[in-house]
Amino acid sequence: MIRLNVFIQAAEGKRAEILEAAKELVAASLKEEGCVAYDIFTSGTRGNVLMFCETWKDQASLDAHANTPHFKGLLPKIQRLGVLKIESFPL
Repeated sequence: MIRLNVFIQAAEGKRAEILEAAKELVAASLKEEGCVAYDIFTSGTRGNVLMFCETWKDQASLDAHANTPHFKGLLPKIQRLGVLKIESFPL
């Protein structure tokens, strides 16, 4: 399995827009084959920081996710609204 932690630092005033797009991405991603878990968390200490926590069955599942219409449509939107940092590690 593969775990991704994707930290998002929202641009000033863009947190609500990111959260809306993130919820849509989570809902669609959870329906994908190979998705074990996919959630969005908000920081309790920094109001402009959110985190996707994703778990995928294998690299093939993660690769397929990266090619879905919802990922290709929503990720660029989130990137325009904030700065992303990705951590990936095997489980």
